[in-house]
Amino acid sequence: MKERLTLDLSKLPLHGMGTASVTWWGTLAFMLIEGTGFALVLAVYLYLMSLAATWPIDAPKPDLLPGTLVTLILLASLVPNILISRWAEQQDLRKIRIGMVVMSLFGIAPLIVRIFEFPALGISWDTNAYGSIVWTLLGLHTTHIMTDLVDTLVLAALMFTRHGNNARRFGDVQDNAMYWNFVVATWLPIYGCIYWIPRL
Repeated sequence: MKERLTLDLSKLPLHGMGTASVTWWGTLAFMLIEGTGFALVLAVYLYLMSLAATWPIDAPKPDLLPGTLVTLILLASLVPNILISRWAEQQDLRKIRIGMVVMSLFGIAPLIVRIFEFPALGISWDTNAYGSIVWTLLGLHTTHIMTDLVDTLVLAALMFTRHGNNARRFGDVQDNAMYWNFVVATWLPIYGCIYWIPRL
């Protein structure tokens, strides 16, 4: 009679990190879907611009200061965000706690500036097609900042409880960092469209 081989899986970790995690793949799929949405809205922006005799339509060029300030904040946030991802891989809870508080502040800062950014566009959302598309772009991106901020605040709170030292939470921190990179990356073409294309 042949001997049956059995595999002992009891020593495998309960949760994976990176590509070994189901939530990593879910986050990636979400980013692909949302990225497609951003690409479609940018395509509408460019289409409307191609139809217009002048761009922007019946509006001054948007004030550069608020949008540029948001851009600088988002770019600066990449440094602690990359560090947090590394610390999560190393499962260094003390550093992650500090990093999550820092990233919470980096999530709040652009939202504060964004309060001044909408009026700096120099046009209302319901004035014409130009106003509608720039408000839509800014509104979509603001929604993504808020979404990640809520996730960051929840994870930061969990890191200060007994749940923080759970291996699954370290994977969640990495996924959150990956999503923040997406939020920053999607802002750059939006910033170019809203603030620089009208100046060409």
